This record gives sequence, structure tokens and C-alpha cells, in this order.
Amino acid sequence: MLPELSFFYAAVPAVLLVGLAKGGMGDALALIGVPVLALVVSPVEAAAILLPILIFMDMISLVVWRKHGDWTTLKIMLPGALFGIAVGWATSALVPGNVLRVVIGAVTVLFCARYFWNNFGPGAGKVVLPRGQRPLLAGAWGTLSGYGSFVAHAGGAPFQIYALPLKLPPREFIGTSVRFFAILNAVKLIPYFALGQLDTKNLVTSATLLPFAPLATIAGAWCVKRMKPEIFYPFMYAMALIAALLIIHEGLGF
Repeated sequence: MLPELSFFYAAVPAVLLVGLAKGGMGDALALIGVPVLALVVSPVEAAAILLPILIFMDMISLVVWRKHGDWTTLKIMLPGALFGIAVGWATSALVPGNVLRVVIGAVTVLFCARYFWNNFGPGAGKVVLPRGQRPLLAGAWGTLSGYGSFVAHAGGAPFQIYALPLKLPPREFIGTSVRFFAILNAVKLIPYFALGQLDTKNLVTSATLLPFAPLATIAGAWCVKRMKPEIFYPFMYAMALIAALLIIHEGLGF
């Protein structure tokens, strides 16, 4: 049985926002989309409904960004991310997701504040060179990303904390992010099924929202592909900051 029409008044905008984020417009839009859907269903049900849609969007994004991505970053971050998902699954009933939201949000706010201070504060104009790959940090932030993605839907911020200072070309950054989270979302299907969050009712609801996914995802990619690096990076840091504030807001229960 399909939900009432009032459900779609919130669900369709939520899917469009998440689709724009999946196209490369930043996690803040996705983090806005999930609470919008949670206005009409429980947060857990909202996550379950969105997961199959996210995977469908991932498939579209993988096609759009198929020629772009940094394999070194993926190879050193993915093992930690998969471990983080496993830890999240094993401790899902023990660790309050709100605590993790606040911690991740606070760290990301400091990370973004440092960027804006260095680039627009009194010391603006100083050249900050790209950071090299750091496997140990990549593993740590990858683990936190996988764990946060599973228990608090907050995996984007830890990924950005590691990947943004690499200063990859914008298309390579987005291609790497798309591949990273496509793999995580596919892997998350297993524990979500095991925890009973993907029942027939939610899957049918997801299917009714799928037609809205491609348009938003492609629109997001179209915008990002036309951004110059000097616009792209301030935009991405701003979106990360907004996402962090939303994560903290949700974690504190306001």
C-alpha cells in the first residue's frame, strides 16, 4: 500500500536534495534531505527508505563520473571505512548515534574554520600546498567515515577532512567521493537487511520515489563540472560547514 499524498510533499523534495548532493553538490544538501523526510516518517524509516534510492543514485553518479577519481585515496581509505561499518553494525545497540553526530560535527566545524581563516582571514593570500597521502590518517578518517555513515548517516564529513586538503582537481575529488560512498552504501545493505530496516513496505515506497533520483543527480553533476577550482573548494568547505552544523543540531536534539 502506498503512503498518503502528504508523505510525498516531503519525500520528493528530500530525494531531490539528496540527488543534488550525489551529483557532487555537497553533503549538506543530503543532510537537509534526510530530516525533511523524517518530518513524515521516523528517522530510522527515513534512512531505510532512502538507502535503495541512494544506491540507485550511486549507479548514476558512477556513470557520470566514470572517467574521474583518485585510486590511491580510495585504496587507503576503503579498508578503514569497511572496518568502521562492521564496528557500527556490531555496536549499533550500544553506542548513541547522537554522541557521534556531535563529535563529528564539532571536528568538522574546526576543520572548516581553519580553512576559512587561512584563506580569508588576516593571513589570506598565503599559499597552502596540497598535502600528500598519509595512510595512517586515511585509515583513521576512513574508519570514522564508515562508522559515522552506518550509525549516524554522517560519513561525508570525515571523508572530506582527509580528502579536501589533498587539493585534487574538482572532478577527481568528486569522482573519488562518488566511488567511496557507492561502495559503502552497497556494503551497508547487508547489515540493514540483518537489522530488519529494509522491509517490503519501505522498499515499495523507495520504488515510488526512484523516478525523481536521476534528474537531481545529473543536475548536481552538471553544476559541479562547470565550477572552477577557486570556486569549487570554498563552496565545498562551506557545504561541509553547513553539514557539520546540521549534524550538531540533530545530535543535540534541537
